[in-house]
Amino acid sequence: MHFLFGDCVLDPERRELTRASEAVALGPQVFDLLLFLVRNRDRVVSKDDLLDAVWDGRIVSESTVTSHINAVRKAIGDAGDTQQLVKTIPRKGFRFVGDVKEADRLNGSAALGAAPFDDPARPMSNLPTKPSIAILPFQSLCGDPEQAYFTDGVVEEIITALSRVRWLFVIARNSSFIYRDCAFDIKQIGKELGVGYVLEGSMRKASGRVRITGQLIDATTGAQLWAERFEGTLDDIFELQDRIAAGVAGAIAPRVELAEIERAKHKSTGSLNAYDFYLRGLAHVHRGTRESIEQALPLFQKSIELDPDYAAAHAMAGWCYFWRKVNGWCADRDAETAEGARLARRAVELGRDDDIALTRGAHALAHLAGDLDTGIALLDRAVFLNPNLASAWFLGGFLRTWHGESESAIAHFERAMQLNPRDPELYRMQAGIGMAHLFAGRVDAASHWAELSYRNLPGFLMVVALIAATRAHSGRISEAQQAMAQLRELDPTLRISNLKDWLPICRQEDFDVFSKGLRIAGMPEH
Repeated sequence: MHFLFGDCVLDPERRELTRASEAVALGPQVFDLLLFLVRNRDRVVSKDDLLDAVWDGRIVSESTVTSHINAVRKAIGDAGDTQQLVKTIPRKGFRFVGDVKEADRLNGSAALGAAPFDDPARPMSNLPTKPSIAILPFQSLCGDPEQAYFTDGVVEEIITALSRVRWLFVIARNSSFIYRDCAFDIKQIGKELGVGYVLEGSMRKASGRVRITGQLIDATTGAQLWAERFEGTLDDIFELQDRIAAGVAGAIAPRVELAEIERAKHKSTGSLNAYDFYLRGLAHVHRGTRESIEQALPLFQKSIELDPDYAAAHAMAGWCYFWRKVNGWCADRDAETAEGARLARRAVELGRDDDIALTRGAHALAHLAGDLDTGIALLDRAVFLNPNLASAWFLGGFLRTWHGESESAIAHFERAMQLNPRDPELYRMQAGIGMAHLFAGRVDAASHWAELSYRNLPGFLMVVALIAATRAHSGRISEAQQAMAQLRELDPTLRISNLKDWLPICRQEDFDVFSKGLRIAGMPEH
């Protein structure tokens, strides 16, 4: 169903607004607000109605509601003084008063009668703004119909796990299970369910063991993006279900994100919305170099400009400032630290229930504002919201490393690597686990992990420092001095006296072992 008013066409399924045949970029909440007003045009909607429909019941300020109403008016060409389309009813709420026509489908600018649904020339079905996925019922290959409950249980657990990922639209079980026991075409399923990705799989059981295979498929092209196999015993069926679901969810979410990043890269600049700019920024952040961060930051800032309440974009912008600080890339350290902390605070304010925003925002805030305890608490909440988010685990590991909880930190890093062993940020996990081992007194293990991280990102300042310190503690003085020479080249301002301004190491004994190694390697005191 499309809504036509003025020179605008509102497409709820594609989540697109066109005005005078030109696409209009809208943030997700601004689009939801416009759609809610249009659909409820027969009545006045109150602020409470808007909070429930657009903000999921969260309390937001009057200014936030007003700014979103203004954004709606601007998008549809309505002026606040004339209010020809969206009218403010004093002390009551708002009402869409424009003349609206409804059409099943559009062809061209506003004509009825588009191609039939099964026309092969018709483009892919209307997809939600978010990445979308359907998990199909897995095939049971064991020949025992009574064991289907186990397979269904696994699929239901996977659906539940993926539903915790806020940026991912997951089709409900009742819709995806209609494809049980029938031949199907993945592209057709994608059209019928309106999803971009499909997960299918099978189960085989024999001699007390079970093997589950899964494949993630791009429903628009039919290309396989990921495949994995999981095995275990049937001693504890429910524990096995949980383990398989966690493994699949932990692997799929980042694969979908990477696929979405590739889609955003190939869109024309004029058609990008806030989410597309955010995805393009992520692609640069994952590389971790100075140049890539300089490219990422303005993309996140553009995303925020298009959607001022986009919590994850605020978080990643704050993260960029953190990464600049920790690598010695700041042009104005004090100003950038303050701006990064502001963005991080805004991220956690907007995203109390957004695992991505909490993860990146909390970590940046802990570093930039020096509040490890708050950062750890917020990261623990992110893990609670999404137990399969690898970045929440490894960044929680970092904060615990600086807090003096080495063993807990190592467990967090190991969990992150288990969830996503091919993560583009693996070098960060390796660096963190290396530092935690150093603080735990295991110099050889620390050196091993540091060298692994260095191979992935040789310009990572913290890793070069860790390599210098571990080589010095191992008696490899000339090699330690070589690492120190590179460290001084990366950041000539580093001194023993300002180490704590660089890394928030809490325990004196941890600071002592790190600084002693750097001192032996040749770092100046002042």
